[in-house]
Amino acid sequence: MSSQSTTYNSVLSALQNLIEVVAQLRSPDGGCPWDLAQTPQTLIPYVIEEAYEVVDAISSQNQSAIAEELGDLLLQVVLQAQIASEYGHFSLEEVAQTITNKLIRRHPHVFGDLEVNTAEEVRKNWEQIKAEEKGETLAERNLLSRKFDRYARTLPPIMAGMKISKKAAAAGFEWENAAGVWTKFEEELAEFREALHTEDREHQQAELGDLLFTIINIARWYDLDPSAALQGTNKRFIQRLALMEKYAERPLTDYKITELEALWQQAKTRLADG
Repeated sequence: MSSQSTTYNSVLSALQNLIEVVAQLRSPDGGCPWDLAQTPQTLIPYVIEEAYEVVDAISSQNQSAIAEELGDLLLQVVLQAQIASEYGHFSLEEVAQTITNKLIRRHPHVFGDLEVNTAEEVRKNWEQIKAEEKGETLAERNLLSRKFDRYARTLPPIMAGMKISKKAAAAGFEWENAAGVWTKFEEELAEFREALHTEDREHQQAELGDLLFTIINIARWYDLDPSAALQGTNKRFIQRLALMEKYAERPLTDYKITELEALWQQAKTRLADG
């Protein structure tokens, strides 16, 4: 047996073990109460969390962490398929076969006779095939409203906002200069403040959304990444909080706000000094 075949069989064996473990966790006979209580809907937060943890691990370039987090994400795929199979909806085999068929169908230049020379040709052909699969013409699929709807449904809000902002600007929905977007910011900030004086929660949410979208547009104008910016702020906050807890002689909840501010400034200065 070739080394490639040995590796292939080893991978299949490992996947089979995972499938059997998940099935046992979901078994009414001796399974785990927590796993048995889960539904596809209750697992949504874990799917998102594990996907982000994979991204974080890849960014860290820690190979053992990447392997571990990919395993956690794979668990979510197997668990979703296990629950679906229990209700007769679909199986893990169908999940694997569906993506395999899709990859073959969308790569006719690899698995068929189509000839392409550039990555851009591959992308255009992929979009054409994808549109046909959805029963759309390519022109329909490329409508801005349909693209934006896909972004809003499938991407994290800040990322979706940035993609929508960029595509809209490319289509002509753009200010003439940076002053225009700052004027819009002041306008949306005033409207948000006004909304906060009302009892209409839905209106407040809407105005907050408008303000956040304008900030995303400001980020685009200055070629900044709002997701990365917020992630950086979160990390700095945590670093400062960790130092505050290190300096504190008792739980932070026992401190007055003025004392917390002093600890915060001390931590901030320490981090700034490296």
